[in-house]
Amino acid sequence: MEAQISTLPNGLRVVTSNRPQTETVTLGIWVKTGSACEREEINGISHFLEHMVFKGTEKRTSLQISEEFEDVGGQSNAYTSREFTAFYAKMLKDDAELAIDILADIVLNSNFPVEELEKEREVVVQEIKQTIDTPDDIIFDYLQEQAFPGQAVGRSILGPAEKVRSYTSDTLSNYRKNNYAAENTIVCAVGNINHEQFVKMVENRMGQMQRKTNFSVENQIYKGGTFCETRDIEQAHMVLGFQGKPYSCDNYYPAIVFSTILGGGMSSRLFQEIREKRGLVYSVYSFSNSHTQSGLFGIYAGTTREELKQLMPVVCDEIKRIRTDLVTEQELKRAKTQLKASMLMALESSSATVEVLARQMLIFNRVIPVEEMVEKIERINREDIRNVANQIFSSQPTYALVGDIKGYPSYEDIQKQIKG
Repeated sequence: MEAQISTLPNGLRVVTSNRPQTETVTLGIWVKTGSACEREEINGISHFLEHMVFKGTEKRTSLQISEEFEDVGGQSNAYTSREFTAFYAKMLKDDAELAIDILADIVLNSNFPVEELEKEREVVVQEIKQTIDTPDDIIFDYLQEQAFPGQAVGRSILGPAEKVRSYTSDTLSNYRKNNYAAENTIVCAVGNINHEQFVKMVENRMGQMQRKTNFSVENQIYKGGTFCETRDIEQAHMVLGFQGKPYSCDNYYPAIVFSTILGGGMSSRLFQEIREKRGLVYSVYSFSNSHTQSGLFGIYAGTTREELKQLMPVVCDEIKRIRTDLVTEQELKRAKTQLKASMLMALESSSATVEVLARQMLIFNRVIPVEEMVEKIERINREDIRNVANQIFSSQPTYALVGDIKGYPSYEDIQKQIKG
């Protein structure tokens, strides 16, 4: 994953990784802003802006944007997360300049036409409603909100429908002016691309991008709590969360390996004990999500109301067991191998690599060599896993339930069972 990095006079950083044996290029613009950077009164605007930039500029209509990508067989997309917004495309190598021309145009020059804004806001509202109607999606919003109550990082990425319906062209323009600037933006390309040529392409289109942002980011303080919502559906969805690790933490990799051992695959402890041995669930897994200042570690399970009462004591027992007993050498070796293999296999994809490079530059201000990441994983030992397990599970739990949950174990019951 060798990369070249150049910085334009306005501070915009351009990163490439050349793969001359390929016929394509994946490229994009990553901005370090998202829902965790929003004031409460504009919650959801990062995501709405991501939609609206495709709706027209001074040079291109919404249809022309789509046609120009598709006329050459290109693919384009975008996403918004809590701390990042990305606009990217995959093209044949000869069409890289067209791709960056379109992407730079929509990011910098989208004009948010009123008629398009009125239509797209209802599209986003439908997306919000779809998420709310999907219990195994919305439960993670409930978890995040309880883990970080009253904070930007705890609020929904999509935002509430009533706020989305209130945003005007001026609201979007002001947000872009405050949150999009060279200092928090990376332009990245991976594939059959010449670095110097690509830098010139970017400079010609983004060299005048404003240098500085004008927004501040709240501290991310994990607190924990509980949320329960009864719904007339067949399943009970449960997530049990704890304070996780930020990207920059020394325990970032141990936390991921720990999650793999606990609930990261079919051989994991949770899967074997809860699904294979007891048949209590169809789906159970753990996850380790990181933010720049904090993180969220969690365990998800989908089951029935009757089996929920049996499930929670088993989950709590597994938490207690992994805190006190050292994991086996075989478990540790398997988890480290899984993590290394998934990372290395993903990096064979230009789409995955461009994402990794952009995020590393935005978080760490450097590209981390693969060898360094592998070495950090290799150094993890059994005691590291027990230490990180104790750190995570010593935090106040966050407990979210959605569905047919009558008679569910209470938050206080869960706290007692974990402490045991």
